[in-house]
Amino acid sequence: MKNTLTKLGFPLVLSSALLAGCSSTPLDEASSTIEDTSVQAASLELQNQAEAEAKAAAAAAMIEEAAEPVNSADTIFYFEFDKAVLSAETRAALVAHAQFMIAYPSSIRLEGHADERGTREYNMALAERRANAVKEFMVMQGVPSSNIEVVSYGEERAASFGSNSAAWSMNRRVELK
Repeated sequence: MKNTLTKLGFPLVLSSALLAGCSSTPLDEASSTIEDTSVQAASLELQNQAEAEAKAAAAAAMIEEAAEPVNSADTIFYFEFDKAVLSAETRAALVAHAQFMIAYPSSIRLEGHADERGTREYNMALAERRANAVKEFMVMQGVPSSNIEVVSYGEERAASFGSNSAAWSMNRRVELK
């Protein structure tokens, strides 16, 4: 038993002495090598913030360059009863669209519509004639015909429901999409 206490006691005493010796060593503040890092940390923080702002500005510039310009000309063109003739206002808007499409090539769809008067077949043909009139005008302005798709809906997709002249005039149209 004495032997066991000696075996356990010796390492215990040795480790206690070692710990006591370490904690009692005075620290000389004049010879300390610890640096004041608060200035360095603040400098790093400002540098990181400047880098983040530069990256954000670069990303904003890329988004601005990537964003396509928008054409603000009318996209709905109205027609007289039983006609597929373009009005002066429609032609002016189509010139603006044609110039935009020449500068920024893209594909469009022209959707022709008619009011509810007339047979279903007649209204489909009339709506197609209206959409084709818009297409032909744009092709004459220099837009490639392969970039223009024509779809006829006839009376199927009414913009205004009703059986009066106001509703009918809203439904005689071509929409550019």
